[in-house]
Amino acid sequence: MSDATLHMTDRNPDDFSVQIADQVESFLVAVTEVAKGDEPDSAVPFLLLEVSQLLLAGGRLGAHEDILPDERYEPDPGPEADVDELRENLARLLEPVDVYSEVFDPYEPRTAPVPARISDDLTDVISDLRHGMVHYRAGRTTEALWWWQFSYFSNWGSTASAALRALQSVVAHVRLNQPLAALDGLDTDQGMGDDTLEIEAGRVMAEEIGTPLGMRSVT
Repeated sequence: MSDATLHMTDRNPDDFSVQIADQVESFLVAVTEVAKGDEPDSAVPFLLLEVSQLLLAGGRLGAHEDILPDERYEPDPGPEADVDELRENLARLLEPVDVYSEVFDPYEPRTAPVPARISDDLTDVISDLRHGMVHYRAGRTTEALWWWQFSYFSNWGSTASAALRALQSVVAHVRLNQPLAALDGLDTDQGMGDDTLEIEAGRVMAEEIGTPLGMRSVT
């Protein structure tokens, strides 16, 4: 199935698989466009919107009954598309706020926060979604839905949720005029212990993100 046939007019728009595929495709296209850096001032709020919409599809997959593939073994989708350039572009675009603090499992007692990157999260999610999209475009609809549902539970659901929380926090800090404290050089290759990871963003956040959100400058 080619890109041109992804939205064929004879495909029922009310069909569950079509709706999920449309939401996945929309996310893939949108994040790729954001990563080009043509509109850096609106990158964070736009990514917040796109991740939120994607998680609606994830919620529908999560609430759906178990989807079983047609074949016992997954058909070979071919080589995975390289995402390094996309990851690097997102990292440059989000540099002031890319690193954030995340608790891997909120139900695991005494779990210490760990540093993560929004750019890593988004490219990780995209890799999972693209994998399923290869099946969908090849006409293996059930295989695609199975993969999207399985990987939602095993990886991209929690990853996208963490990225959403970070993006929402950035927007909230800007809108509430609460600049984030300095990072003091802490990065994702360093341990955090019991300390809270804070992102170096104060004035840069206000200048680069606050303006398109209608936020006055932080002094």
